[in-house]
Amino acid sequence: MQFHLNGFRTGDPDVSIPSKSPAETTSPVALPAEVDVLIIGCGPAALTLAAQLSAFPDISTAIVDQRDGPLLLGQADGIACRTMEMFNAFGFAERVLRESYWVNETAFWRPDAAARDNVVRHGRVQDVEDGLSEFPHVILNQARVHDFYLDIMRNSPNRLEPHYSRRLVDLTIDPDADDYPVTATLERLDSGHEGETEQVRARYVAGCDGARSTVRKSIGRELKGDSANQAWGVMDVLAVTDFPDIRLKALIQSADEGSILIIPREGGYLVRIYVELDKLAADERVASRNITLDQLIAAAQRIMRPHSLEVKEVAWWSVYEIGQRLTDKFDDVPVQDVGTRLPRVFIAGDACHTHSPKAGQGMNVSMQDTFNLGWKLAYVLQGRSGPELLHSYSVERQAIAQNLIDFDREWAKMLSAPLKSDTNPDGVEPAEVQKYFVQHGRYTAGTVTRYAPSVLTGPATHQTLATGYPVGMRFHSAPVVRLADAKPMHLGHAMKADGRFRLFAFAPDEDPSAPSSAMRAFCDFLSTSPASPLLKYTPEGDDVDSLIDLRAIFQQSHRDLSPETLPTLLLPVKGKLSLKDYEKAFCPDLKNGPDIFDLRGIDRKRGALVIVRPDQYVAHVLPLDAHVELTAFFDGFLQPRR
Repeated sequence: MQFHLNGFRTGDPDVSIPSKSPAETTSPVALPAEVDVLIIGCGPAALTLAAQLSAFPDISTAIVDQRDGPLLLGQADGIACRTMEMFNAFGFAERVLRESYWVNETAFWRPDAAARDNVVRHGRVQDVEDGLSEFPHVILNQARVHDFYLDIMRNSPNRLEPHYSRRLVDLTIDPDADDYPVTATLERLDSGHEGETEQVRARYVAGCDGARSTVRKSIGRELKGDSANQAWGVMDVLAVTDFPDIRLKALIQSADEGSILIIPREGGYLVRIYVELDKLAADERVASRNITLDQLIAAAQRIMRPHSLEVKEVAWWSVYEIGQRLTDKFDDVPVQDVGTRLPRVFIAGDACHTHSPKAGQGMNVSMQDTFNLGWKLAYVLQGRSGPELLHSYSVERQAIAQNLIDFDREWAKMLSAPLKSDTNPDGVEPAEVQKYFVQHGRYTAGTVTRYAPSVLTGPATHQTLATGYPVGMRFHSAPVVRLADAKPMHLGHAMKADGRFRLFAFAPDEDPSAPSSAMRAFCDFLSTSPASPLLKYTPEGDDVDSLIDLRAIFQQSHRDLSPETLPTLLLPVKGKLSLKDYEKAFCPDLKNGPDIFDLRGIDRKRGALVIVRPDQYVAHVLPLDAHVELTAFFDGFLQPRR
């Protein structure tokens, strides 16, 4: 963690220097009349976006929610490995790891061949394959994730706080307005102000307001899809049981009573149980069944036989029907107008895709939606990119949501299918379910997302230089040793949610201090050439790494290199005190098995340049001397410095 750049200061380094005086700071009581970005909703997607935008002192953001305060008990709880990587960029992964339940293994239960009314364990597998991520799959109350994001927001330069007790009643877009084309009308719900309305004019609006989204309706979009006509119940309970796998994630499939999915919760005692209930008629809604908590508990007890389940306390419960629905576009621009109109309103999370909770991807994919959107809004508002960049949000995320819908439909169908038997030869075998779970483990871990080639994602022409960093997929971290202080760490942890592109330059197997080395030639190009994206696009007076952050990884041991022999660009002078940054150069971790060059398939002879987007996805892989291609990539979406 780096601080003291612009002078020594005491206190918590996570608390940023405020960008405004206390008198200038917007009160959470009164909404500003005009903002750059207005966020509707205060769920995980909304808070991811707000936390990302709060890192930019020159961007004004307001976030509103109709609840009267922060969430206390959330419904979503599964946090995928990929989401943990994102949390690390925001700075609170360690807090999540400390509090959460770690999903290490998954157990599978099926009917006992000797007594079909009973269930017996038939399999147990590792939940996440080795090496997929440095982070585990964990379970934590959604409200705690909210708390961590809120801490980031209130400690940010803009001291951002949500405005609660506001309900969006109308949203209009003036296509002829240049500055603040979107007007939101909000009704106050707080005591003493009931019925009062406020108006906020915004440059952009993000609707993160759930499946019944008012923002979605205001831009003429609708969720389309189908229902599986299958009712499920869910309950968080404190219970006494002799079921041996109560502290493991477990899928139990009974002969005739349906299935349950057990998800242990944080804290050592709480457990979430998903219970399969009855099939619904074609046009039937689950609410018409009037299912009670006692019925839910009784169903779980029947499925778990011969094991007992005595529920002592219920923290939360609900019933729902499985369905998968998706909007055709995630912004306000009709398909036919993409070439002539720019987006001003965006939707994210449940506002544009809904699905069953079985795959544990809803909250995770929703947060990835706005992690994708946040840096793009910042680039446009700061003049780093033209507003055309914002078209890429819907293109990229709608395709990912469609993949989620397709996967969720198959997984939910498999969990609800009757088991194969003599009377039902077309049923599903429990072994098939376990096999499907293992085969799709990378999907549930959130690591298979891949963006198609575009202005932000280059072609895979040079993929052989770094086979472990597929273009379009997330940057897969690996252990390294920081050269200056010999600190063992993960290379991916050098990336923070600060809106910067990263250039990870992997050096060939040569002496990097030699005048003719490939790394020195690359750094010379970045430092002196008029075509260098650092010189073309870094704003005048800003630190050299304020937009594009260069990091170098060498093949030598950290004891065989010395920082002062490296190119000066790897020891950049920064801040108002002109201090040197010593954290740009890394060496392989040679103590613990294969090093990063072997783990990620880096060409040792030629090296490689891996360009990573602010949302941690690999944008391009190039040779170190591909100066023309490097320049062309950034020319595709960045605007010359102001």
